[in-house]
Amino acid sequence: MADAINKSEVTYQSLIEFIKFTLLIILIVISQNTIAQVFETARVEEVIGDFVQLKKSGSNFKGLSPFSEERTPSFMVSPVKQIWKDFSTGKGGNAVTFLMEHEHFTYPEAIKYLAKKYNIEIEETERTNEEKEKADTRESLYLVSEYANDYFQKILHKTDKGRAIGLSYFKERGFTEETIKKFQLGYALDEWQAFTDEALKNGYKIEFLEGTGLTIVKPEKHFDRFKGRVMFPIHSMSGRVLGFGGRILGNDKKAAKYLNSPESEIYHKSKVLYGLYFAKQSIAKEDNCYLVEGYTDVIQFYQRGITNVVSSSGTALTSEQIRLIKRLTNNITVLFDGDAAGMRASIRGIDLILEQGMNVRVCTFPDGEDPDSFSKNNTLQDVTDYLKENSKDFIQFKASLLFEDSKNDPIKKAETIRDIVNSIAKIPDQIKKEVYIQECARIMDISESVLFSTLAQINKKANSDANKKFGQEQKAFNVIKAEPKPLKKVDIQYELEKKIIEILLLYGNKTEKFEDLVLKEDEVTGDLVLEPVVQEARVFEKVYLDLQEDEMQFSDERFKTLYYSIVDQLSQNENFSATDFINNLNPEMAPLVTSIIMDNEKYSLDDWARNNIIPKEKEHTIAQLVSQTILHLRGLLIEQKLKDLSDETLKEDYDYKEILENSQEYNKLKVLLARKLGRVVNH
Repeated sequence: MADAINKSEVTYQSLIEFIKFTLLIILIVISQNTIAQVFETARVEEVIGDFVQLKKSGSNFKGLSPFSEERTPSFMVSPVKQIWKDFSTGKGGNAVTFLMEHEHFTYPEAIKYLAKKYNIEIEETERTNEEKEKADTRESLYLVSEYANDYFQKILHKTDKGRAIGLSYFKERGFTEETIKKFQLGYALDEWQAFTDEALKNGYKIEFLEGTGLTIVKPEKHFDRFKGRVMFPIHSMSGRVLGFGGRILGNDKKAAKYLNSPESEIYHKSKVLYGLYFAKQSIAKEDNCYLVEGYTDVIQFYQRGITNVVSSSGTALTSEQIRLIKRLTNNITVLFDGDAAGMRASIRGIDLILEQGMNVRVCTFPDGEDPDSFSKNNTLQDVTDYLKENSKDFIQFKASLLFEDSKNDPIKKAETIRDIVNSIAKIPDQIKKEVYIQECARIMDISESVLFSTLAQINKKANSDANKKFGQEQKAFNVIKAEPKPLKKVDIQYELEKKIIEILLLYGNKTEKFEDLVLKEDEVTGDLVLEPVVQEARVFEKVYLDLQEDEMQFSDERFKTLYYSIVDQLSQNENFSATDFINNLNPEMAPLVTSIIMDNEKYSLDDWARNNIIPKEKEHTIAQLVSQTILHLRGLLIEQKLKDLSDETLKEDYDYKEILENSQEYNKLKVLLARKLGRVVNH
């Protein structure tokens, strides 16, 4: 067997060389010992749980895909196999590949992130200036942002000006030393080039300083964007620094009170929520997210003990931001200060939340108060009680807000009711719509039938507008109606080869009793009958020997590569683990292997057990599964041989007698195979 394996295809050797090369690159920065420790310690369900709300589903977890917009879970995580699969996009892999897909980490960055999460000391070599220059643009922007974050914190805590101006401001706001360090707050000196000059001196290039918006570059000079401001770093969901918010401390009326980093390759305001990195676990645990307006609102709430809080950072709420929250919870409580005009301007955000199928509550603070001041001046119990007692359903909130302006004006009242029904129309769930219509009818003292009629009109107009827009788009792009595509034919050999890989990964090391059926002559009747011969073997040995006997070759190059690699490892390692195998794979191959292993898990997303439909566990019939797959492959080979013989008859000089004899033999084998397969299937 070893000789055969050593003669495996060049593709397999190429894969091994690629893996070695990849590891060599990684080892330049991170040691192999660190990588091994990370893989041994990291739990895929814990890592993904920081980004997606996961719910138990049998032995697995399921949740909404973080890679697509969906309302029904199609994302599956297997703690046993330490892999994940997103059935909506086809992506999959282990904890490292998730971070590479979701956070756009490089492999070393993903390893570093996991090492930090699990308090694993990283053995690495320091990056030289030359290595910094060679880093790609995106990574360079992250490196510059991280450097700036460290620099601003150092200025705040280690310099006289920083302590006297920046730190004293934060202390006056009521922030403790622990909170200031937790949120990595900093200070930019009130000098035109202090940060830029220091960054350039440390080897960071001006184009990346400009790319992050930290430095403003003019033809004749360059200067710091955040001169003389206290700094609020803005983190991604995984804790990477994307940009900054800076608050001015002077009395310059021409300067903006708050200044944010401009849009860049790594910072997109509409897709980021301030504080989400610190709040994500609390949001999932509490199954609710408080949404506030500013940086200090988040920090003050967090310091008071309410940690499931985020902010849209002063920008209008977007669908992308709402979907970030939806991965963790289906419930949002929007917090407003007592400014009625500001509340009316923010109502649009509530409609966006409703469109995403989420549950919305609203809480307003007394006049002159906002989340920052209220949490600063009250105890945790007082704040918690206030939020509980004053949080209203969005219908109650919207009605009470608009009703004051319209209670004495029938025309305005009618407009208010239509406004509320317009919001209800955004809700995708029909049952929720009906409940809210009933609630609106009760609050506004109007019949339900009128509201349902109005809702129908709004829905009809929305559908009409959507159809009209679609028609205009078709006309604009001059779309020609295409012929319907024929249904894609199932590639049986591809599916059988994939099944072989699955069997080897999941059961390759198991020892089973295999029943081979041998033709023997019945001593009484003289008929040929199939008699069972039982043989005990490891699954991978059975598969390998049977495929060798049939001289079967994989048609898919990727399966061929995986097949020889898996058999090689199984023959050398009695403790073979599919998880370890995936962890050492080329990242490009990992999604394929994950798909093979996890494909059957997608049926558990439908929660069949709840309907008393219990699928048969494959572990109970491994030998039968192996035999069926091998017999089907043999049948496919026989069909191919018969087709080849048939094609031979189309040639001018063919040996009729030889082709006939061969065809008869293969047909006999086909009949015998059908009998064996029937016996195995009905076992």
